[in-house]
Amino acid sequence: MIKRDEYLNKLINRIGNDSIKIITGIKRVGKSYLINEILYEYLLTNVTDEKHIIRFSFDSAIDLEKIDEDLVEIQVEKRKVNYKKFIKHINSLIVDENKYFLLLDEVQLLDHFEFVLNGYLSRKQFEIFVTGSNSKF
Repeated sequence: MIKRDEYLNKLINRIGNDSIKIITGIKRVGKSYLINEILYEYLLTNVTDEKHIIRFSFDSAIDLEKIDEDLVEIQVEKRKVNYKKFIKHINSLIVDENKYFLLLDEVQLLDHFEFVLNGYLSRKQFEIFVTGSNSKF
């Protein structure tokens, strides 16, 4: 594992700032790894339990299947992920009033992602971390 303490500390220091934490950069620099492995492990070890960390990757066939979307269909049809299906899935995972951490990878692939994120941000129950590639964000 390549430690990215500088980047991790920047994310940690922004927890509780009532803002969406956005990690951008060119492809293959480790954005997904930073939130899905390094940040996730930190949160599990120091902050909360597994059920209060929600990870979703919009370029993952496995994650998309959870919301009845198909990665190939999305690419062939040149469309984005249906935001209503995503919201329904996330809302089904909220079981209490505790803080939830949303770790969303390649969020620019979600239709109307700005509105979806702002909706969750307005609820103080959420800390939101997202990645996006510079070329598409």
